Parts: sequence; C-alpha cells; structure tokens
Amino acid sequence: MKNLRRFFEYGYLVIGIILFVDGIYRFNKPGERSNSYFLLIFAVLAIFMYFFKKHFRKKIEAGQYQKGNDQTK
Repeated sequence: MKNLRRFFEYGYLVIGIILFVDGIYRFNKPGERSNSYFLLIFAVLAIFMYFFKKHFRKKIEAGQYQKGNDQTK
C-alpha cells in the first residue's frame, strides 16, 4: 500500500510538470493564450496535490510507527 501511495504522489508531480511545460508552450503560441491559463492552473494544482499527499503519507506512516511502538510496551 505504501508503494502505491508513492506511485500516485509521483504521478501528480509528473502530470504537473507536463501540464506546466505544455502551458508555457501554448502561452507563447499566438491564439492559444487562453488555453494556457487552464493548463497552468491545473499544473499548480497537481504540484500542490503532490506535496499535500506526501505530507499526509508521512503523517500516516509516523502515526502507524508510533502506534506500533505503543503496542510493544
């Protein structure tokens, strides 16, 4: 399960980078500037989700580790 969570974390990061690069590319093309704003917003959202998921995964792992130590006493 832990590997699956990390896989989805990095998936958000990869998607964010791809959307960011595509947004910058379309921003510089004439006539597609309005489409680029949506791509850039979704890129920022995907990168935010990467950090959000990473933060909560670490919290869950720390909680399980602490819970495991409490049971051994």
